[in-house]
Parts: sequence; C-alpha cells; structure tokens
Amino acid sequence: MSLIPDDRKDALRNDLQERMVDPVRIVMFTQEIECKFCSETRQLAQELAALSDKLSVEVYDLVANADKAKEYRVEKIPALAIIGKKDYGVRIYGIPYGYELQTLISAVVNVSKGTTDLSDKTKAILADVRLPVHIQVFVTLTCPHCPVAASIAHKLAIESDMITADVIDAGEFPTLAQKYQVIGVPKIVINEKIEFVGAFNEDLFAEHVVLGSFK
Repeated sequence: MSLIPDDRKDALRNDLQERMVDPVRIVMFTQEIECKFCSETRQLAQELAALSDKLSVEVYDLVANADKAKEYRVEKIPALAIIGKKDYGVRIYGIPYGYELQTLISAVVNVSKGTTDLSDKTKAILADVRLPVHIQVFVTLTCPHCPVAASIAHKLAIESDMITADVIDAGEFPTLAQKYQVIGVPKIVINEKIEFVGAFNEDLFAEHVVLGSFK
C-alpha cells in the first residue's frame, strides 16, 4: 500500500518540479534485520523519489556499509541524509511521516536550491558562528508545530558550513528522548549545552546557535 496518498501525488509532483533546482540524493541507512520503521522509511523515500527525476534514493546497511555510515556520520537508524551539490549536514532520523513529511519535502527542496529564504538578518547572525554547531530537533509525527522548527534548523545548516542539523523522531528513539528530557516538542538541543522548547522565530533560533558555538 502506498504511504503517500494517491490524491497528493500529483500536487507533490508539481511542487517538486516547480521548486527543485539541482539533483538531490536521499541517502538512507537501515539494517539487514530492519528496525521498527526502516522498511516504511525506505518505501516513503522511494515513493517521493518516484515523483521527480531530480530525486534519487541510495540505501545502505549501517553495519555492512560501515564506511558509508562513517562518511555520512550516521550512527542510528532509520536515517536519511539529504545530499545536494554537497553534504550540508541535513539529517532526518525516524520515519518522516504525518506532519514530518513536510520536513522531508522542505529539506529536499532547500538542499536542491543550495540556499534558503532565511532573512538577511538571520544570515548575518550566522556569520558569527566560528566553531562547529550540532543542532538536534526532537519532534513527533503528530506535532503540527514541529516542521517549522525542523525546517529552520535544516535551513541554518544549509546556510552555514559550521552547522549540522538532525531532526529526530522522539517516539522512535526513546533512549535519546529520555537522555535529553524531551517532555514537549519541538525540543531543540544545541551542542549539548543550550536547550529550548518551541518553534522560535528564525533570527532568535540563529542567536541561540551562535551562543552554542561559543560554549
């Protein structure tokens, strides 16, 4: 059974055709004995890729293809690395379904463009990021506010070579959710030091990222 409803495929196909610029690879990591949602995540990625000739999917085994996992800095599954002209550090962990399907689509489109619609003010703030920053955004598939925070995090990563951004389904990674005390979502963790809950506007989010880079 198709995970993307048939009545949405034409709209998605047109959306990708209009908005994508350069080819994008969805690099997925799974295992031979698959995790709970690995097969569904692979199916979803392949269904989306079938809607655009600029989109392709590569599937690797986390253990058997350990060299690839190291190359893409992937340590948990299911994992999706969204790769354009270069690796912008855009990652999704867990099946991007429900509200999170929009997070995947936004990531694909923005990586394809290699630039974002972040304001000039936000981009100027990012110029102050001097050290590597790792953003983790914990989401759930039923949270309507999560895609906004997830998309901003991915956009920040696209705009700065110093930033990587992981969007993580808290429901699929309960150990991580417990570690970071995820009670509400979206929960954002920056460099293991700065944490906040909620969809901040982009410039305030960027300011927190700059603070995290100096901690």
